[in-house]
Amino acid sequence: MIECRELRLLKLIACDNGKIGTYAKLVDDRNETAHPNGNIFFSTQAALDIKIAEVLRVVDEIESLSRPVVEQCYRDFLLHNHDPEDREYPDDADQIREVLIHGNYLSQEDIDICLAYDLASLAKHKQYASIRQLHDALIAGYEIDDRRDVS
Repeated sequence: MIECRELRLLKLIACDNGKIGTYAKLVDDRNETAHPNGNIFFSTQAALDIKIAEVLRVVDEIESLSRPVVEQCYRDFLLHNHDPEDREYPDDADQIREVLIHGNYLSQEDIDICLAYDLASLAKHKQYASIRQLHDALIAGYEIDDRRDVS
């Protein structure tokens, strides 16, 4: 479980202190309303629904802040891993799974960002064909509709 002090890491993705304070309040609220045995104490379903909506909103907000970081990570991966002779795993699928996904602790949401990456931005790279092949391997293995387990 995430704790308030760990939220300071969000500064790495340009999250300001005000937002971090808002997120920390959610953690504090959780600590005050959830019992270690799994019981959650809310007086009404409506109150619980409001809290769930707030948590989901914050998750969406954090994901949008992390998008540029994931995109840069994926761009770097494509540029440095397109050549099977110059990487850890010759097979594209193994390189993607082990180096990109496991190596960067990517979630399915992060993988979806990679799948949507604008590959045209690399079209002038001299090794574009092999970069495209690596990207196509990601699509083949982790296409949005496929939702394979990445663990």
